[in-house]
Amino acid sequence: MIKSFFRKQIVLLGLLCSVSGIGFAQNKEINVLKVKNVKDLKAFFKHSANHFPIISGHRGGMTKGFPENSMETFANTLKYMPSFFEIDPRLTKDSVAVLMHDATLDRTTNGTGKLADYTYAELQKLRLRDPEGNVTDYKIPTLKEAILWSKGKTVMNLDKKDVPLEMTARILNECNNEAVMLTVHNAKQAKFYLEQNPNWMLSVHIRTKKAYDEYVKAGIPWESIIAYIGPEYTPENKDLMKLLQEKGVMVMISSAPTYDKLTTAEERAKAYVEIFKGGADILESDLPVEVAEAIKGIVPKKTPQHQYFGKEKL
Repeated sequence: MIKSFFRKQIVLLGLLCSVSGIGFAQNKEINVLKVKNVKDLKAFFKHSANHFPIISGHRGGMTKGFPENSMETFANTLKYMPSFFEIDPRLTKDSVAVLMHDATLDRTTNGTGKLADYTYAELQKLRLRDPEGNVTDYKIPTLKEAILWSKGKTVMNLDKKDVPLEMTARILNECNNEAVMLTVHNAKQAKFYLEQNPNWMLSVHIRTKKAYDEYVKAGIPWESIIAYIGPEYTPENKDLMKLLQEKGVMVMISSAPTYDKLTTAEERAKAYVEIFKGGADILESDLPVEVAEAIKGIVPKKTPQHQYFGKEKL
């Protein structure tokens, strides 16, 4: 059943042709976000009544032949659509920040055991697996490599795993790239990052009114955040969405644990459309290319985000 699902994904990729004037790129070029600095970043992620429905590739996206959390996967997704990416930094035994969602290597590499028990040099001997478990030629990248690669192409949203906030802040400063987003799980973490650099943009977890009030109390500026409100719509987060969007904050739903798991492509497509029609600004998905195909009929022809779309040769 899993193999059949991914075969259908490959067929779908071959059929994709356009996203409301942006267009899916040919194999030798990618769609890019021309976000050069933090001013562009905050303008791109500002809520408005007429906004482009933004797609975030969860771990880069899940496509046969392309492992999650790898530059090869980011580039492959960008061949078909403009996107930004949620990624997962973790620490090696010798304190190198690399991209890996799980604490263990077994699911996504041809190695075994805990990532933290390996040095970076040891990890480079391993190869990443694609979503079907097939071993590829691709290696585990470092967080620095991903941030430097993304500059001028896309935006990386760094999830919080086991990398200390202080180390993440230092790496961002070393990379000299403010067009990066940092996921935080509470107002205390948000305040820490903005004390390091008031220009940084944050992806914050605001799933309750209590959490919303904590960000208000901490004085976190609304123009510095997007808000993750949950994996599905509830009466409570619909109210949160209204509160946040009135402040100019884009809100994000993640379909990775919910709607992406629906059995058929038709069911998933319907859910993706309903998420955006329901008012969400951003949809984070394991299947970003499938989302783009599903929503192309509801994408406005002109939005504030269009000025930031471009193409670049690989």
